[in-house]
Amino acid sequence: MSLEVLDGSFAASLWAHAWGDSLVETAVVHGALDWGWRRQGVGVVFELELATAAAWDRFRTSDTVRAALESAPDPTAVIVYRGRAGSTGTAQPRRPRPWRDSGAAALAMPLGELVVEEDFRVFSGDVEGRRAQLPR
Repeated sequence: MSLEVLDGSFAASLWAHAWGDSLVETAVVHGALDWGWRRQGVGVVFELELATAAAWDRFRTSDTVRAALESAPDPTAVIVYRGRAGSTGTAQPRRPRPWRDSGAAALAMPLGELVVEEDFRVFSGDVEGRRAQLPR
C-alpha cells in the first residue's frame, strides 16, 4: 500500500520530513508490518505493508493521514495505491529476474565467406584436393 505525493508549490521531500514521523506512528498503531520512504525525481512515496485490507482502510481514513494528504504540496497530485506504488496489490517488491541465456545469444556465421581452400592450408598441411562441404 502506497501514498505517492508529487512536488507542487514546495518539494514533496519537505512534506515527507514534516509528516513522516506522524504517518509512521499512525501506520504502526494500525498494525504496519513494514514501511519505507522512497524518493523519486518528482516526489516521494510512502510504502507500507498492513496485515489486512481492513487495517488499510482504517489507516487511510485516520485523521492523521487525511490531514497529511490535505497539506501535500499539491493536494490534487496525491496518488493512493492499494499495492506497492502502482502495482496490482502485491505485498512484496518485485525481484529482478536473471537474464534468459545469461544475456548471450548465438550469432549467425557467414560460412560461405569463412570456408575457403586457402584457410585449410593454413591449419592443416594435407589439404590438397579437399573441398569444404557447406550445409545447405
